[in-house]
Amino acid sequence: MQILILNIKKLVQVEEKPAKWKAGNEMAKLNTIDNAFLLIKDGKIENFGPMSDSPNLSKLPGDVLIYNAFDRMVFPSFCDSHTHIVYAGSREIEYIDKIKGLSYEEIAKRGGGILNSAKLLAQTSEDELYEQAMVRINEIIRKGTGAVEIKSGYGLTTESELKMLRVIRRIKETSPLTVKSTFLGAHSIPAEYKGRQEEYVDLVINEMIPMVAAEGLADYIDVFCDKGFFTVEDTERILMAGIKYGLRPKIHANELDYSGGIQVGVKYNALSVDHLEFTGDDEIKALLGSETMPTLLPGAAFFLGMIDPPVRKMIDAGLPIALASDYNPGSSPSGDMKFIMSLGCIKLRMLPEEVINATTINGAYALGISDTHGSICKGKVANVFITKPIPSYEFMPYAYTTDLVETVILNGKIINNNS
Repeated sequence: MQILILNIKKLVQVEEKPAKWKAGNEMAKLNTIDNAFLLIKDGKIENFGPMSDSPNLSKLPGDVLIYNAFDRMVFPSFCDSHTHIVYAGSREIEYIDKIKGLSYEEIAKRGGGILNSAKLLAQTSEDELYEQAMVRINEIIRKGTGAVEIKSGYGLTTESELKMLRVIRRIKETSPLTVKSTFLGAHSIPAEYKGRQEEYVDLVINEMIPMVAAEGLADYIDVFCDKGFFTVEDTERILMAGIKYGLRPKIHANELDYSGGIQVGVKYNALSVDHLEFTGDDEIKALLGSETMPTLLPGAAFFLGMIDPPVRKMIDAGLPIALASDYNPGSSPSGDMKFIMSLGCIKLRMLPEEVINATTINGAYALGISDTHGSICKGKVANVFITKPIPSYEFMPYAYTTDLVETVILNGKIINNNS
């Protein structure tokens, strides 16, 4: 089947040749075409350009669906490279604790936070976990996300971690989203291992990783390398074990303090290091010239009232930046990537062009799929969304609570149409 979208007010994030990412000053540049067409064929982007070059309708096969965009724009779908969408229940009671002034660390020490989610998950069947997750999956599809990374990490036992990863695999098989799976057994130290952290690390290395690999349940491996969680030494041991089984690292780093997580991520060629509220000169120097994408999660910093990472300093130094939602029950209960763009502009002082690049092509790199996703480029997967009538692409992050996604196309098929 083919889809021909005509009279596009502006076709956003177009490329003649796929870029790996946008970094430094290039992040402020955005290629667009006014009054454009887009032709989709067999799930891929077949052609695009100005309307003056659009295909002759009389020469197209009869099964072509014609979509007249009028005042609407077309964007590549968002690529959300850091989420925890598979979880049980919710944690709004901890939200009240935060309002009363308790910190993330204080809640965790009281047995809340990740440990609370682990208790709920252990009590939830795989089918119920899948059903809950699919509600969130369908929500983010409607809001324009076309590719997503999903982590385990609310299991903290071998059985529950495998259960989470099997749910993620089921989502891959049944959802139109492009899904990457990350094993995050080292998300927190279970209460029963308090004072015996090294033993839990041994469990992750000697039991969990081999079983995850045996079932082919993960693309990547992650560690929460931060104050009060896993040390650099713990992280190195876990990453080396994961790498032996073909799992490339992705790291939770420097959310709570200067942890060494960024440096260890670069050392082991992590695909991304994420959070990065505490990023200084040494961390920036480590990232420069590496193949590791600095990924910021402004929803978590916003929800927790934390400091913001030094984004302008990072971009001015020449780094690429990705933005992701961190969709999870405790610190970022939203997968709305349009709102993440708005936070990037409002809180991080990023330009509209920078946040578009950060949530598309750079997010695709942090997912390991920038050769097939993240931009409008011939041969790439046809994951795009059509906006409602809007005056400019800057309006997307500006209108921060307005639903502006009208039609979603994933793998060349119309998934959602709100027109």
